Amino acid sequence: MTDRTPKYVEIYDTTLRDGSQLEGISLTVDDKLRIAEQLDLLGVRYIEAGWPGANPKDDELFQRIPGELTLTTSTLVAFGSTRRARGKVDSDETLAHLLRSGAPALCIVGKCWDYHVTETLNTTLDEGVAMVGDSVRFLKGEGREVLFDAEHFFDGYKRNPEYSLRVLEAAATAGVDRLVLCDTNGGSLPHEVERIVGEVVDYFGGDVAVGVHLHDDTGCGVANALAGVRGGATQVQGTINGYGERTGNCNLTTIIPNLTIKMGVETIPADRLELLTPVSHHIAELVNMAVNPQAPYVGTSAFAHKAGLHVSAIARRPDAYEHVVPDSVGNGTRFVVSELAGKATVALKATELGLDLDGPTVNQVVDTLKRLEHEGYHFEVADASLELLMRRATGWSPDWFTVESFRVITDDVQGADGIAGVATEATIKVRLGTERLIATAEGNGPVNALDNALRSAIGAHFPALAQIHLTDYKVRVLDTDRGTGAITRVLLDTADGEGSWTTIGVSENIIEASWQALSDSLTYGLLRAEARG
Repeated sequence: MTDRTPKYVEIYDTTLRDGSQLEGISLTVDDKLRIAEQLDLLGVRYIEAGWPGANPKDDELFQRIPGELTLTTSTLVAFGSTRRARGKVDSDETLAHLLRSGAPALCIVGKCWDYHVTETLNTTLDEGVAMVGDSVRFLKGEGREVLFDAEHFFDGYKRNPEYSLRVLEAAATAGVDRLVLCDTNGGSLPHEVERIVGEVVDYFGGDVAVGVHLHDDTGCGVANALAGVRGGATQVQGTINGYGERTGNCNLTTIIPNLTIKMGVETIPADRLELLTPVSHHIAELVNMAVNPQAPYVGTSAFAHKAGLHVSAIARRPDAYEHVVPDSVGNGTRFVVSELAGKATVALKATELGLDLDGPTVNQVVDTLKRLEHEGYHFEVADASLELLMRRATGWSPDWFTVESFRVITDDVQGADGIAGVATEATIKVRLGTERLIATAEGNGPVNALDNALRSAIGAHFPALAQIHLTDYKVRVLDTDRGTGAITRVLLDTADGEGSWTTIGVSENIIEASWQALSDSLTYGLLRAEARG
């Protein structure tokens, strides 16, 4: 098969529209503005902001963009559809909203599967073609860059290639700037995508650029995008972290380095590639969904090694165990330490953290790890608690604050509406140097109440706490045969907008275990803030 791989591929991000369709994501207008800033920082070619006229949120977004968003590398795109069946372009509300959005580039979607035209639009195939051609011609006449998302293209082409090509021809003849072939149902496979894209590219002979828009329903979203580029596509549409309805969209955090590093295809500016991991995690914070730890390139485990017998070899020749240099995508090598760790593993971890541990201290850490993991700790998944343990072994003792005591009270309460509920209150006594502070706060549970009480006591002294927030709370009962007296393991995930970390607590008392994890979490957050200056 002919390799038509281009030298440059445009990255078109649709996180703000397609990505927000993922279950569990609900973006405010402020969220969308901040995400757009991150995408521009990363250097994507296009940012699809939303569908003007479709909902009040997107309307507000396009109203606020001129005064609140300055793009330096990306082009803003407004999304919409073709004119209605049997309608006129100059009176079509969707097209009018697109023009009023002020976006320099407009992307319209239209049916390319004959089955959808006759059964969903309930119109003729000729009218389906005319809807696309008329709409592109009208928008181009208004001086805008126009992209055409050929909806259900791959399914339509497999069943009736003649009709699907007629639709593309109508858009091309009307002056469209990009033909984007969409695998809307996400059911195509790489060999199909490469063949079909190649046939379309050959059909138009370079007269119009071809892009791909792919979903991940077969787990092949990224592979399909690479196949599409091999077929000659010069634009890939996708989302950061693969957000999207159903199983998600083509994941740009994987596509970008695969194209650039593996295939030698230029995508984002070369000096922006190292921003990939921080941008991925920053956007994850904004959508309130942690990045999959095992995500390629950007996951916290992407370059994590459970060392073992290979620890010395990894230290000497990391390229023998890592497919790319982690720094190239803004990530880093991590060595995971567990009770199986030997002295060499702990020493290597200390070097990674910039800690100077002598021989006796290394032995002490190894012994402590084995004892604590026997008790139920699991430092392999609690990177921050591990680092604090190793720092304390060197004699390090943070002097930010000392907790004298805390108390948590939970009461059953009767609301004014007669509905019973539970109220949780925490009181904490803290020392800052010679100053003694006492604070009480309520929360929706013991952890939240303790967190609120500690912040109330010391927040004014440590402004960095305002940026530190808990993102996940996991509890596991370790010895279920002991019933309510079982040992409990608590894991807390925390983030500060620039990264995330995990801390651990273990105790027969779930509140004590939670406090251990919470205390480590905030201490580690302040340590990060101090390191940033």
